[in-house]
Amino acid sequence: MNPSSPFRPADPCLPRYRRGWVDDAVAAIEADQCRTADTHLIRLIVPALAGIDVYLKDESTHPTGSLKHRLARSLFLYALCNGHIREGTPVVEASSGSTAVSEAYFAQMIGVPFYAVMPRTTSAEKIAAITHYGGNCHLIDDGRFLYAEAAALAARLGGHYMDQFTFAERATDWRGNNNIAESIFNQLQGERCPLPEWIVMGAGTGGTSATMGRYLRYRRFPTRLCVADVEHSAFFDAFCSGDCAKTCEMPSLIEGVGRPRCEPSFVPGVVDRMMKVPDAASIAAMNVLTRRLRRPVGGSTGTNFLALCRLADEMRQHGQTGSLVTLICDSGERYRQTYYEPQWLAGRGLDPAPVEAALASFLDTGAPLALDIPDAGNPRHP
Repeated sequence: MNPSSPFRPADPCLPRYRRGWVDDAVAAIEADQCRTADTHLIRLIVPALAGIDVYLKDESTHPTGSLKHRLARSLFLYALCNGHIREGTPVVEASSGSTAVSEAYFAQMIGVPFYAVMPRTTSAEKIAAITHYGGNCHLIDDGRFLYAEAAALAARLGGHYMDQFTFAERATDWRGNNNIAESIFNQLQGERCPLPEWIVMGAGTGGTSATMGRYLRYRRFPTRLCVADVEHSAFFDAFCSGDCAKTCEMPSLIEGVGRPRCEPSFVPGVVDRMMKVPDAASIAAMNVLTRRLRRPVGGSTGTNFLALCRLADEMRQHGQTGSLVTLICDSGERYRQTYYEPQWLAGRGLDPAPVEAALASFLDTGAPLALDIPDAGNPRHP
């Protein structure tokens, strides 16, 4: 137990696993949510796209700096209420970084040890953030063994393997309860086009896209869901083929999105369309959006924004009006030594310049966005 924890001291007459401790832990997490204002929905003004309104849900303003703050809160509440985390239980997660940062924050809040199993390539900024919140970083060389090592570490510690990739889609109440989908539509109520034509989400665990797709159907909204996948990831191929056993041998260069397997939390049946965005295009879109916002965003935000621009181009060419929404997943400050470092890009053969020029021309003049990007509608919903 963390000696600085505000929870009631253990009564030696009570069993080790006290219900009162769990009640206190749940209350602490709920209180954190009450203290945290909702994230902003930013309208990006693009004069060349007259009649098409672009919105960015800024998830970088959460206390732990990313969209994963919502997921981590839900995962902790789910584990506490299902009896998986009790007083003193070590918590272990497999993560490429952002989820682990947020889970370390909540673990510190309730006074339990936290261990993040991550690829050794995870950015130094994310590792520093995890340790800042009292977490322990367990780095491995081969990301394909991330899941097995996390499960094995939890077994060795006698702890709980949080397993975001399995539980992300069920830990969040997709019907509402202030989830990200409900928040977006509440914030759009006073806008010119309150029901977007498309919402664009990336896929990391698959949990956020599952929440969004289910919510759209539950509310009977006409809005369609486009999931932007990355170059080295199994999600797009699984979506196109209907085979969720698809795998990808190469690891994703875009942290937070893309997986070597189709994760259990990915629900292709609620996705209307997918795009597979090349890594150089993700970085290019990240750079373009960074300049327009006058502050840095991360690579996964670039993936989202590239797909949104592709949809906006289609709408413009067909004379359609309406709105589009995507996410700012996290801040670019976490990637100063990677995506924003020219030598790092050159070492991986990435040249974002051509796509940057095409995107800038599209946003400045409305010129057609001629990009070769794999794109597929849902085969289950012709």
